Amino acid sequence: MAAEKLNAALEELAEKEGSRPTAELLTAYKALVSAEGSDADSLKAKEAAIGKITDLLLKDKNGQGLCDLLHELRPLFTTIPKAKTAKIVRSVIDTLAKIEGTTELQVALCKEQVEWARQEKRTFLRQRIEARLGTLYLETREFQPAITLIGTLLTEVKRLDDKLLLVDVHLLESKVHHALHNVPKSKAALTAARTAANSIYVPPTVQCQIDMQSGILHAEEKDYKTAYSYFFEAFEQFSALEDPAAVNALKYMLLCKIMTNNTEDVSSIINSKGGLKYVGVDTEAMKAVASAHINRSLKAFQEALKTYTAQLGEDPVIQTHLKALYSTLMEQNLCRLIEPYSRVEIAHLAGLIELPVPAVETKLSQMILDKKFAGILDQGAGCLLVFDDQPVDKIYNASVDTITNMSKVVDSLFVKSRKIVA
Repeated sequence: MAAEKLNAALEELAEKEGSRPTAELLTAYKALVSAEGSDADSLKAKEAAIGKITDLLLKDKNGQGLCDLLHELRPLFTTIPKAKTAKIVRSVIDTLAKIEGTTELQVALCKEQVEWARQEKRTFLRQRIEARLGTLYLETREFQPAITLIGTLLTEVKRLDDKLLLVDVHLLESKVHHALHNVPKSKAALTAARTAANSIYVPPTVQCQIDMQSGILHAEEKDYKTAYSYFFEAFEQFSALEDPAAVNALKYMLLCKIMTNNTEDVSSIINSKGGLKYVGVDTEAMKAVASAHINRSLKAFQEALKTYTAQLGEDPVIQTHLKALYSTLMEQNLCRLIEPYSRVEIAHLAGLIELPVPAVETKLSQMILDKKFAGILDQGAGCLLVFDDQPVDKIYNASVDTITNMSKVVDSLFVKSRKIVA
């Protein structure tokens, strides 16, 4: 009987949802949640009411309201199954994540729910919220708390043999170490995630993340062809799931083509059947970079970085590789320009390359130290003196090798002579 009344009240509220104020609707739905009835149908109706409350709070972008909701629901959590409680808590946290600018609020809420779950001895829920908290630490670049949390979480999860959570935690560990530029540890954590994933069914979203992380790590090692294949796999799966992360996978695919000097493939990938779905500012940014690379124009490259700061500068993966690309492009341009000269003004080079004199001077000194060409900077006169490459004297190396081999022969004969005397 209670379940029928709850369902009837839900239907009535749903019909009047457009005409009544949000505050009034929230009060009405909360009254339904706190109403009597603990049978299966009543709990289903209450769960539907909680869903309506979270939708209304999301519509109003009321993050604090979502945090308060979990406080208000605690009496209900004592009467419903633990699995359903975990589902509701995680659903509310996911809803809060959809509101922009609530990262700090999410961290505070996760910490609070972890403490509550620990007091209630709800291990399954606590571990999953801690994994979420680790992801938030990564987003806010609080790496030390993230590593500490991951360490304790891994110990617990391995003991319980929860393979799916183990995959998530190892994947998170790989991302944290990559953010700290510790590639060996990042690769080790990703290998552990793959090993755990091979023994269970992994949801497509998790598999996509594993492929993305694999591609990122291969790109770090300059293996762009392998990285491209991983990004392509991730892109296809994200696209099938209609996940917004597909845009990032597409950007990384285009980046790999640019880094391997296959810039002519950029337009064909964007205009392909899969790429056309995601044509927008992100793809335009990558096209601008590809165009600058084809024309070997540093000025166009810098303009692209300024125009598309959000798409290129705020993505750490793209930013890292574009810095390397810019440096290579600048070296190639300077080597081409100084080739006809034995003495040239730095200001003249800066004018030809359309860059500030201090930037060109710094790059030239770095190239001289890296032995990209032989020369010195005459800073008093503001000139670069370029020397001819000295021919390598092969006789010296051959003589050193001969002396080394003779030394080995003498040592060997000395050992044999000692054996004869003995």
